[in-house]
Amino acid sequence: MSIALTTGALGSAILAPGAFAQENNAVTTNALQKLLPGFQQKRLKTSGAEINALVKGEGPPLLLLHGHPQTLACWHRVAPKLAERFTVVLTDLRGYGDSSKPDGGTDHIAYSKREMARDQVEVMRALGFDRFQAVGHDRGGRVLHRLLLDHPDAVSRAVLLDIAPTATMYAKANKEFATRYMWWFFLIQPAPLPETLIGNNLEFYLQTHINKQNKTPGAIDPVALEEYRRCYTRETLHAVCEDYRAAAGIDLIHDEADSDKRIGCPLLVLWGGKGVVGSSYDVLDTWRAKAKDVRGGSLPCGHYLPEEAPELLLEQLNAFLA
Repeated sequence: MSIALTTGALGSAILAPGAFAQENNAVTTNALQKLLPGFQQKRLKTSGAEINALVKGEGPPLLLLHGHPQTLACWHRVAPKLAERFTVVLTDLRGYGDSSKPDGGTDHIAYSKREMARDQVEVMRALGFDRFQAVGHDRGGRVLHRLLLDHPDAVSRAVLLDIAPTATMYAKANKEFATRYMWWFFLIQPAPLPETLIGNNLEFYLQTHINKQNKTPGAIDPVALEEYRRCYTRETLHAVCEDYRAAAGIDLIHDEADSDKRIGCPLLVLWGGKGVVGSSYDVLDTWRAKAKDVRGGSLPCGHYLPEEAPELLLEQLNAFLA
């Protein structure tokens, strides 16, 4: 495991030979400097990917994991404040943002939450943190769920944002859920069907996806939206589909094999009171079946808690995190 990007200010980061590079990298740097000033960019090589990360702060380590269709930029309204208390580590999940996008392999195994969770543990170890706290939103929450099962000693406290357990959601799917979460069923179709249809108008799909779940007008910063669009390439789209295909296949196999395991660390669960998850499930009840110590509640927003209700989210995180 090695750092393939020199540690330094975002504007002065230098890619090492062979490191992954995005087109329009200047746009990335300028956007992230505006959204997340003072964060340092790192390139971390894991067993199966190269993970893009931003780091700031000197306190206890805190890992923040984003969801789909976003990137680490989604934390821009909460991460700077958290960095006053913690060493905040923001990462792009494999397949997303400026992290690498490996081939999915047999059964989409490379995008199993087990492999995606392994990335995050290895990233934190490379930064010198064997034990840390973590917050996961959406897909990042599903990665964090698996991380808590596979690496129970790595996380002391965890926060899951706007999700119920994947296996529970599939098991209880009905017409209403399938209609409101249609991408759970469309993106898992064999390649290249969803990639081809969505790829014909990526802008329309991205904007529609975000607008459908955002219940707070003006919550998505235009600079952040520009960053999401920059990173939402055809390569990313295929990786996203692989992520969802894994969730409907190999991840369910892993979940079934670990059905008797319980998350041991304290768990805070928060969700948007105007969103699909909160209106479809008793969210706390779904997690009490998976963890020993669960607390939480809803915030008055839609799916994107870090952007729609940042101040309320910060209050909850500051009260819960050690």
